[in-house]
Amino acid sequence: MKLAFMGSPAFSVPALRALVEAGHEVAVVYAQPPKPAGRGQRETPCPVHQAALELGLPVRTPRRLKGNAEEAAFFRALGLDAAIVSAYGLILPPEILHAPLRGCLNIHASLLPRWRGAAPIQAAILAGDPFTGITIMQMDEGLDTGAMLRHQATAIGPRDTAGDLHDRLAQIGAALIVEELSDPSEPVTQPPAPANDEDGGYARKRTREDARLDFTQHAVALERQIRANNPWPGSLALLGEIVLKFLRAEVVTAPGLTEDTRPGDILDAAMTIACGGGTALRPLEIQRPGKAAMATADFLRGFTLPEGARFF
Repeated sequence: MKLAFMGSPAFSVPALRALVEAGHEVAVVYAQPPKPAGRGQRETPCPVHQAALELGLPVRTPRRLKGNAEEAAFFRALGLDAAIVSAYGLILPPEILHAPLRGCLNIHASLLPRWRGAAPIQAAILAGDPFTGITIMQMDEGLDTGAMLRHQATAIGPRDTAGDLHDRLAQIGAALIVEELSDPSEPVTQPPAPANDEDGGYARKRTREDARLDFTQHAVALERQIRANNPWPGSLALLGEIVLKFLRAEVVTAPGLTEDTRPGDILDAAMTIACGGGTALRPLEIQRPGKAAMATADFLRGFTLPEGARFF
């Protein structure tokens, strides 16, 4: 088939490569414009852009598609069978959505209608979902509301981070979109999404403000936050003047709680931390700014916890 591919982050690269390997003609790749990155803040192409260049595919990086008549005319003139969209990052206007013969097919990283929106992988971990997956969807003008074509589930393990799921779902999405193009499915209208975001409605984009750990929360919620924020935006807490990033942690029985124990108090030599509701969290892997990640036990061999230390 003659395709356009529209994507930007590393999540989308396996799908682009799989389509090329399956023998489809990728006439053009759309990606987000290069952005300053690294110590020198050099203009750097996004992962999909870089992969397309390696594959010898033409790349276009418009800053907007809505109201962009010139880009719409170019897109329409390609005579595409379909456009494959995967975390592209721009809203597709009707003149783009309806230009290809089969429209635009989206690779979405959740089992729709649960977790529409920008951060479905993190949302599934935060909610404690036992499963997530990939849905191939026929795009419409709504936010992840189009008809579902096929899906595949994967279990969320008790230690799975967002990074772990990201990599697994990227591979599932790549295989699933190739299957859909070779054996088209009957569209299934989505049921309404849950009304409340807490119940699986909308997965908002994560920000740096989501990195701070609040030890007044239950330890279970904090352990999920640490996994959902790994690798980005991370999970941070302040120990005196030291900023520590938590990479892995476990919920444990709270040792030595008294009526004077406050959330954030360090309860033992293993750096177990008092949390809300009489619960406790023990960090297993941590990182100081500019340093390599290390097991908490290794960190404590070279660091003496001050008496009465607590996290904020």
